[in-house]
Amino acid sequence: MKFSTFGQLKQEKGIPSSFRSVKDELRENLIDKLHRKKEIFPGIIGYEDSVIPGLLNAVMSKHNLILLGLRGQAKSRILRALTTLLDDELVCVDGCEINDDPFFPICATCIKRIKEEGDNLPIVYLPKENRYVEKLATPDVTIADIIGDLDPIKAAKHGRDLSAHENIHFGLLPRGHRGIFAINELPDLAPKIQVGLFNVMQEGDIQIKGFPIRLPLDIFLVFSANPEDYTARGKIITPLKDRIGSQITTHYPHTLQNGIAITRQESWVNRNPSASLEIPDFIWEIVENIAFKGRQNKHVDKRSGVSQRLPIACLENALSNAERRTLATEDQKIVPRISDIYASIPAITGKLELEYEGELKGSECIAKELIESAILATFEKYFSDNEFNQIIQWFDLGGEIKVDDQTSSNQYFSAMKSIQGLEKILEAQGIQPKKSLEMTVSMIEFILEGLSGQKHLSRNESRGYFSEAEQTKQEYRETIPPPKSTST
Repeated sequence: MKFSTFGQLKQEKGIPSSFRSVKDELRENLIDKLHRKKEIFPGIIGYEDSVIPGLLNAVMSKHNLILLGLRGQAKSRILRALTTLLDDELVCVDGCEINDDPFFPICATCIKRIKEEGDNLPIVYLPKENRYVEKLATPDVTIADIIGDLDPIKAAKHGRDLSAHENIHFGLLPRGHRGIFAINELPDLAPKIQVGLFNVMQEGDIQIKGFPIRLPLDIFLVFSANPEDYTARGKIITPLKDRIGSQITTHYPHTLQNGIAITRQESWVNRNPSASLEIPDFIWEIVENIAFKGRQNKHVDKRSGVSQRLPIACLENALSNAERRTLATEDQKIVPRISDIYASIPAITGKLELEYEGELKGSECIAKELIESAILATFEKYFSDNEFNQIIQWFDLGGEIKVDDQTSSNQYFSAMKSIQGLEKILEAQGIQPKKSLEMTVSMIEFILEGLSGQKHLSRNESRGYFSEAEQTKQEYRETIPPPKSTST
């Protein structure tokens, strides 16, 4: 039952004997969830045995904490998920800028109102989502933004001393009182602003413009940072780092399965309810493998990393290309092909920070190499070399196929069904053209791209597939200079 006045609340709930801090609240709710075997942070994948145990220990220890990790490692998402450990609602003084507790007020205005209004003081209930305050650190952030400032106009208007609490224009930090205050990219915060956090973290109070204003804030402070930013754009000053109780390091998915699970969860897949969508398993694996290969590629800057946003954006772009093809053809289903992944290169290049040699080659060239290596790694997982002798022989005898990413499934299959040995491989994979022509075509293109990656076939930019021997002959012809003309 909700109450509207302070008197009603006291009559029903009684007066608590002590103040319950937000860190105590988080700790108690976490212990309760652990007792009841509840999922602590839903939607956080791949951190069950690494990041989450350290995070739980920090909460149980009532530590302020920092998450260190490269971009795209769910740092902000984890910090926001901490709100799930808060109470559903919190009683506050109505109209208070810092969500003051009517039983234990710290704001001078609220203290005065309680004395004047007594049991008639109106109260409100603050939902837990509104108890999370987040600030992205930038070099132009000021102490007034974070802590607050004294308003001389308020002082003059009411004839108060300048240092009176009532003159304070509160910054973000005091407005996070009795909640969670997060600062993203902490190294970007100017050193003098970092110094301003010392008192809050250790003594639990703030100072404004040199006036000894005692304001014992109750805040759970959490931060995020990219470890490479310490030298690139700034650093966390040592005294502040010393005051942070726990430092937890995040990481990219350790397994392909975890990466795929994250991409499935985060990508925008169900975008066309009027059309049937089917994504082959090998497409999921290839898209995820692009990120894994990028993190190992010598041309990609390891200090920057390859964000988990890359496979998410790549898959969404590939689906859009497949959707566009479906709208232009008579296909019944949206089924992405390998060519759709190549069409998603614009979603890849902007997410790669390259070393000097990689910059010389170009981001588009590196993206193509990553796609090719991802296709090959996935292809070799699905198939063995001896399965394709008949197909390779068919191309060696002069067979040649030419299609593009906008070719309809019916036209594509008509062009491919003459390939010797292909039908047998499709049967072994459980692929039936009569059941799903679009899925069949996607598998055929996967096979041809895999054989191209193994150098059994060649492929040109216009998506023509032909014998590797024919490619060698063509290259040899191009190296022979034309005969010199002779005059008589």
